[in-house]
Amino acid sequence: MKVRKDFIIREIAGEIVIIPVNEAAVHFQGIMSLNESGKLLWDRLQEDVSEDTLIAALLEDYDTTHDVAKHDVSVFLDQLRKQNILQETE
Repeated sequence: MKVRKDFIIREIAGEIVIIPVNEAAVHFQGIMSLNESGKLLWDRLQEDVSEDTLIAALLEDYDTTHDVAKHDVSVFLDQLRKQNILQETE
């Protein structure tokens, strides 16, 4: 899976936000901001990666447990899927 090309992130007034571009700008409802760990995951999602790779990235950069990292990645991916931001790949 990876982020669809119709979404980019920008820092605006000190916050990192997801911005829709092109066709996505017509359909995207609302705004999403990212914290530090969300940005880390977003950066990894620029390439096709697995959920396990994202969990490993959190474990490498943060002092957390595997269960917490797995939960956080799952919640993050669910939010991106609900907004149709992820492109599922094989």
